[in-house]
Amino acid sequence: MASVGGAVVAAGAGAVGVTPHVLAVDDSSVDRAVIAAILRSSRFRVTAVESGKRALELLGKEPNVSMIITDYWMPEMTGYELLKKVKESSNLKQIPVVIMSSENVPTRISRCLEEGAEDFLVKPVRASDVSRVFSRVLR
Repeated sequence: MASVGGAVVAAGAGAVGVTPHVLAVDDSSVDRAVIAAILRSSRFRVTAVESGKRALELLGKEPNVSMIITDYWMPEMTGYELLKKVKESSNLKQIPVVIMSSENVPTRISRCLEEGAEDFLVKPVRASDVSRVFSRVLR
């Protein structure tokens, strides 16, 4: 695992360019580490960042991301706001976004899905959740 400009980059199995690259966004270092470990065990290349703002900065430099998985509640910019910015961008809108939250709030889930989220996962996220979503989205 290496730190690149404050982002933790963990290489999954496989060659770069072949292995799907997932951007994991969560303000909790524990949740970031958990989701990164799940993704790596599922053979994804992972870049983990602590905020929506940092995610947008990284996407500006490296738009070659296969999917974004983001927490809903974060300071400065929520996962919902990040989702909206990604879907409003002509350069990024094709990137699938999955929202995670520890709160199972149907109106929040509906709002995220209506805005273009591929899925909404309730924490704690399990490897089976990741496998189900990613096998459907990253065919």
